[in-house]
Amino acid sequence: MTSKVGVIGAGSLGTAISQTISENVNQLLLHVRKQDLCDDINNTGYNTHYYPNQKLNENIKATTNLNDLSDCEIIFLAIPSSAFRDTLKNLKDVIDEDTILVTTAKGIEYPSLKTMGDLISEYFNENYVVLSGPNFASEIMLNQPTVTNIASRKAENSQKVKEVLTTKYFKVKIINDIRGIELCGVLKNINAIANGICEGMNINENARYGILTKSFKDTIKIIEAFGGVSDTAHEYCGFGDLILTSTSSESRNHTLGILYGQRLIIDEAASGIVFEGKNSIRAVKDICSNNHIDSDIVNFVYDVIIERMTPIKAFNTLWENIKW
Repeated sequence: MTSKVGVIGAGSLGTAISQTISENVNQLLLHVRKQDLCDDINNTGYNTHYYPNQKLNENIKATTNLNDLSDCEIIFLAIPSSAFRDTLKNLKDVIDEDTILVTTAKGIEYPSLKTMGDLISEYFNENYVVLSGPNFASEIMLNQPTVTNIASRKAENSQKVKEVLTTKYFKVKIINDIRGIELCGVLKNINAIANGICEGMNINENARYGILTKSFKDTIKIIEAFGGVSDTAHEYCGFGDLILTSTSSESRNHTLGILYGQRLIIDEAASGIVFEGKNSIRAVKDICSNNHIDSDIVNFVYDVIIERMTPIKAFNTLWENIKW
């Protein structure tokens, strides 16, 4: 049994993953930014900001000090992509190169176009692990049946991460495509926004699911161009996550698309809600341009979200020009 694992990020996903991992390790250290939340977790056993009614397992301990994670064998980075580089900088002098870093973030840094794995390699090495799948944190926290994919360039690292994650209800499948698994996590958010825009506009279901199918085809095309394997799009991190995120009312990016389709713009700074898909659309647009890919779905979302084109005009352009 792995003795000590760390999780950076005490949001909904970080807390849920901590609860799962804690079943398989001696101690789980959960890094928290705010001292009041740290005190709540350690004094009451509850993450009062996200799961006020679900008690955490007793071997989960919160800390605000990154140095406390220095002897962790594995560290999960359950943080938004926007916070990734700064976190890695702060970790650089805390952990050694034998520590396995696991990224759950689904984004691309802009304008560098680096994946979260690329950033880890920049500060540490290429032995990181990527986790991605059709996973809602709330269901993981409730110990409901869940399956996900992980990938690494080092087989033994994937196996170690699988062992600390796997429970009776949480299942893990290892794949070998780092590029593909990271791209799936990014593209599914953009596809979810596209489907949400159509739903917000009350576009008929025949058209919506035709566009969702085109989203899947474009995902395969972009993955291959970015150095991934097309088969990855058929995995849980690909098809499964695309369908979940594009159709569920629990999906933040699907909801964001609905709001844009209704011509309602959410104030992210005021709400505190992070929409990874919105943050990634510029990056994916550039990836497509750099690789001479004309993605109808990426263009559609870019037109609505970035160019602020009216949804009906953007949809009419999409429907007229789409390459079936």
